[in-house]
Amino acid sequence: MVEMDDDELLGALGVEVTPLKASHHTPREERIIAGFEDILRFHQTHGRIPQHGEDKDIFERLYAVRLNQLRKLPEAQALLAELDKVGLLTATATTQQDVSELDEDALLAQLGIGEQSVDEDDITVLRHVRSSANKRAAEEIADRTRCENFDQYQPLFEQAERELKSGARTTLRFGRDTSIEVGHFFVLGGQLTYVAEVGETIKAPNGESDARLLLIYANGTQSNLLRRSLQRALYKDETGRRLTDTYLGPLFGDKAESDDIESGTIYVLRSLSNHPFVAEHRALIHKIGVTGGKVETRIANAAHDATYLLADVEIVATYKLHNLNRTRLENIFHRLFGAAQIDLTIEDRFGHPVKPKEWFLVPLHVIDEAVERIRNGSITNAIYVPATAQLEDDVDGR
Repeated sequence: MVEMDDDELLGALGVEVTPLKASHHTPREERIIAGFEDILRFHQTHGRIPQHGEDKDIFERLYAVRLNQLRKLPEAQALLAELDKVGLLTATATTQQDVSELDEDALLAQLGIGEQSVDEDDITVLRHVRSSANKRAAEEIADRTRCENFDQYQPLFEQAERELKSGARTTLRFGRDTSIEVGHFFVLGGQLTYVAEVGETIKAPNGESDARLLLIYANGTQSNLLRRSLQRALYKDETGRRLTDTYLGPLFGDKAESDDIESGTIYVLRSLSNHPFVAEHRALIHKIGVTGGKVETRIANAAHDATYLLADVEIVATYKLHNLNRTRLENIFHRLFGAAQIDLTIEDRFGHPVKPKEWFLVPLHVIDEAVERIRNGSITNAIYVPATAQLEDDVDGR
């Protein structure tokens, strides 16, 4: 493998090292933008403009008032034009209710959220925007409903609690590893939370990807938060935690013992594809997998298999496994390097779009370090940081 210095490595990984830019918006403009982003999230979640009415959720009524205020602000059209892709500021109101009867103070008072010391002239500048943790927590709790089939999930919660008590699982502070997948457990607001489903990927108002989740809570309720909403809630919650996977102990040793059972091989492949992205980053793009048979047999038809990018591959590293569950080990790699998984779509031989998995933009020496940490058991608290292309210890749940 070609040796690279730090700058070359970060450049090949697509990491741009640039100084942070200071915001060019005034505090007033920042509040206006923040308030409009709340309305956009409501529109994305519910597929409609927030409406007035006593039968509506308090937050929907709050957003309806806010939207009317924004429509009357002279600078809002220009300031929010780039964000307002769906035309909320120019859409016709869905009800004829006299909004002069409502204001944010009255609505927020119903929530028990106190006044903020803001100049009285700022009432049209949305002074209560992101009044915050209380509002966000209330909004998330308001979306929870009873889980009718909780009996299917209760054994999972009971098992997770037993594993926490026995030390088979630990908890880590949410922040560095922000992945959220089916089967993950979290602690949110002091309550154990299970990710039962992850919906199709959608685009958030800011252009980033998101997905609707089915979350089951230990108290027998459920909700359909967006993934980014859950990430934000866990990040802001000082007690927010991620439950680690069950600890497997040392997965394999340097040599097989007489009573070991050979389970298979970890293999690391490099693609010989001529796809522009792959060709440019060939030395850093690797496929990590686990097989119970011969690696050569597994990759024999790589050129005809979309899993292998419809191209031949070369084996760059292998590691023998003994006494372990191959599937769990594979999941450890996917969890560890999930943030570095390449987002590449190719067409299979029938012309259908395919997004191959198990390909990661990770240097080979980092994969080798991960294997060594699996050997000595220190992988439990390890996280991969794409910005530095290094494995780091999540000390004290940072």
